[in-house]
Amino acid sequence: MTAGALRHHARIVIGGIAVGVETQDGAFLRLLEERYSGFIEAAADRNYADYEFVVDLAPPADTSPDDDIRVFRQGRQWLFQRGDFRAEWDPATRRGRIRQSANPYSIDAVLRIVHTLVLAGEGGFLLHAASAVLDGKAFAFAGVSGAGKTTISRLAPPDVHLLTDEISYVRKEADGYVAYGTPFAGELAKAGENLKAPLAAVYLLAQGPENRIDEVSATEAARGLLTNILFFAEDTDLVRAVFQSALHLVERVPVRRLTFVPDARVWELIRRGARSADGWHA
Repeated sequence: MTAGALRHHARIVIGGIAVGVETQDGAFLRLLEERYSGFIEAAADRNYADYEFVVDLAPPADTSPDDDIRVFRQGRQWLFQRGDFRAEWDPATRRGRIRQSANPYSIDAVLRIVHTLVLAGEGGFLLHAASAVLDGKAFAFAGVSGAGKTTISRLAPPDVHLLTDEISYVRKEADGYVAYGTPFAGELAKAGENLKAPLAAVYLLAQGPENRIDEVSATEAARGLLTNILFFAEDTDLVRAVFQSALHLVERVPVRRLTFVPDARVWELIRRGARSADGWHA
């Protein structure tokens, strides 16, 4: 960074974890403020974030953000690489550096990677799932692309608070598991609400001829959860930790199969489940 250059700071707070961003480019800061609206706060100094990254902007690479991500250790540092960015991060100092062009997709990927690494050490994870708060409880709707995450989000009634239609944030806390809102949007192209609520149930989505909730075996529940967990790191110990986290959640949070017709009546079934003693019976 050039001596004396104006530096812009912001922090992006997701899941209660603040990631600071420092850049020389005011236009890039404004891009971040728009991209993470509701999750970003301006900051006047460096002593404000749990983790901090300096972003060095470069000309756009002749590659696609759909290229495979590599996340691996080199000494005590983590390296994150994709065609459109390269980042390094030292967990000990909690500082890192990103080289990318002035686009929102690269920083988005870095944030997801950092949060997966932090959560892996705490018993939580990011999940390919829509999630929402109903009657003070959070419900996650997990599934691969096309399973119905965006559909069920669009069908939500006005009193439901949408946390995300794409990437759910699950933290293990003292009283159990908590789902947080995220700015990681799917087809709705809209950030979730910056809220949190205790996770009452995880539904494995399937579209079918009727609305129904079915029990699944512990094995199927764990498999469905693991299939939808986001994790990028080439690290045996952390992969094992994420596997154990999924098994732990299945033991403590109901995981059920939700088959639904794509109309608003499915939310009446979910509402009845939210009001029941164990959070799922209709």
